[in-house]
Amino acid sequence: MWFLGLPTTKWKTFLIIGAILLVILFTLILRKLVIYLDMVEKVKKPPPNTSNNKAITTPPAADLCGNAIIRTYALEELRAATRNFKFRIGIGATSYVYLAELGDGRFGVVKRLMGERGGSKKMFLDEVSVLLRISHPNLVGLLGFCCEGGEQLLLLEYIPNKSLFDRIHTHKGQGLGTLPWASRVSIALDVARALSYLHEQADPPIIHRDVKSSNILLIDDNHAKLADFGLCKLGIESYYSQTPCIIKGSFGYVDVNYLKTGLVSPKSDVYSYGVLLLELITGLKSMQGSATLPEWTEETRRKINDKELMELLDPKLNGNVNVHQLRVLVDITNLALMDYSEGRPDMSEIVHRITCSLELQVPN
Repeated sequence: MWFLGLPTTKWKTFLIIGAILLVILFTLILRKLVIYLDMVEKVKKPPPNTSNNKAITTPPAADLCGNAIIRTYALEELRAATRNFKFRIGIGATSYVYLAELGDGRFGVVKRLMGERGGSKKMFLDEVSVLLRISHPNLVGLLGFCCEGGEQLLLLEYIPNKSLFDRIHTHKGQGLGTLPWASRVSIALDVARALSYLHEQADPPIIHRDVKSSNILLIDDNHAKLADFGLCKLGIESYYSQTPCIIKGSFGYVDVNYLKTGLVSPKSDVYSYGVLLLELITGLKSMQGSATLPEWTEETRRKINDKELMELLDPKLNGNVNVHQLRVLVDITNLALMDYSEGRPDMSEIVHRITCSLELQVPN
């Protein structure tokens, strides 16, 4: 190659080296793709109980009610189950999430707290403490945990259909078709039930502090579970003792009163739930440029006329909505987003109102 100033022999050498590097790169990519497809295939079609897979040889025992007993796992067990943390399926604020093959036809999710992402042992122990106290059909359950070798790992229930955020805001999720109105109402009710349990039945009460669409995992298009308890706060003593705490949560969802005062209460979750309802109604994200979704929609959602209220509706629904239910959800949203937090409804009241709107079945 005389025009590049290089002898022909040297140029051939560069070509050979380049070709070798491309082959190596292609081989690595192909290997990762094979691993990915293998894991996905096993999730879609779980192996029979006679499988020779021994990733975790001793599944959790079951109690008299049939629920899995939570137990501790050895680090090597979870390394084997996740193929040494190779198949990452999600990223949290302070953690990475991996698919785990449990070796008996079941799958789980390993949440790996990462120090470089702000995770800490205290955060891990706080989350374990919360998860050990709760059990509800609309909350993601804990199967086990590991605190060994500098690792903080949670083994959680696997929900295969990703999050509500993925379903309504990503190209792949929208490719599955528009999420129908009835499904949106059903998901809203499931999340309300989960929060009602945390606030009013858990002992002590639990404030989630990070209610958002990416923490709502879909069993299917009609049923959901609330996940990620890393920011939970036990009890409500900080609010009644008027002791401010560090602001936690996701921008766009955080209670405006909590932002102003540092005082958190169950009504902070109610505010975040109101933002979630707006997402379901409008199909929009929690932030619209520099404005929050509550700010962006405030004028329209306060209109009384049902025809004007339809302007809020996700255009992808093409008007296919039960107008009575729309009015109920908008009314709940307006109350949940009140600046005066004590004026907001309890989650049990919200559950009641949504349930009644489903039972009444007022025609459009």
